[in-house]
Amino acid sequence: MLRNALRFCALPALALIAGTAPGLALDVMKSVDVSAPPAKVWSTIGDFCGIGSWHPAIAKCELSTKGGTSLRTLSLKGGGTIVESQTSRDDKAMTYTYAIVESPLPVSDYSSTIAVAPSGSGSKVTWTGSFKAKGAPDTVAKDAIEGIYTSGLAAIADKAK
Repeated sequence: MLRNALRFCALPALALIAGTAPGLALDVMKSVDVSAPPAKVWSTIGDFCGIGSWHPAIAKCELSTKGGTSLRTLSLKGGGTIVESQTSRDDKAMTYTYAIVESPLPVSDYSSTIAVAPSGSGSKVTWTGSFKAKGAPDTVAKDAIEGIYTSGLAAIADKAK
């Protein structure tokens, strides 16, 4: 009887502990087909600070360097800033990867890659990210990043028309 009571109590306790444990990495991947050749799309989005000219949430982008690393400071239209560092770049493959250094977003350990590839007579832009939720449930963090990617990719596709 005692053994059954312990089992009955142990399961909810384990669920409670699991709910408060540090989150595992979350992944988001979004893509859009663009009716323009890859080189043209890359010329628009490939500049690390070019995001200020195509992403609807960005008011301006300021480029700087620190210790040989390229940084961009994004001023958001709704207020706030995000600082990101470029961690790798391959112009031939039309891809770059960056990490968030400072941000009001509910994420930590954020790394993201944006890439352009040929697709039919146009291009496919893919934006992927990996991160952990910070100060918010996983769904809130994931929704925030998905919203950023979705609005950015829609703007890229629209700009290429």
